[in-house]
Amino acid sequence: MAAENYSRYQQSVIRNYYNNKDNVSLQRAQELLTDLYLAEGKKREKVWESLFMHLERLGVPADQLQHLKESNNPELVAQLIQKKI
Repeated sequence: MAAENYSRYQQSVIRNYYNNKDNVSLQRAQELLTDLYLAEGKKREKVWESLFMHLERLGVPADQLQHLKESNNPELVAQLIQKKI
């Protein structure tokens, strides 16, 4: 959509969202990591997938993501997120 369709305030909100997209993904990854420790069964699988989606957005290389998926170890993900902070 063209910028003319949004008010100045709306344009500012949209611009700020995209300027802080990395911070939003990092915060969401941290929240999902906490959920991962508490989840079991199918919920745990869904949390893993969502977590990896946010890690991709943060620019984590595909080979590193594959290693994390294969290890199925939340502590490795926590160490990765700690490095990103």
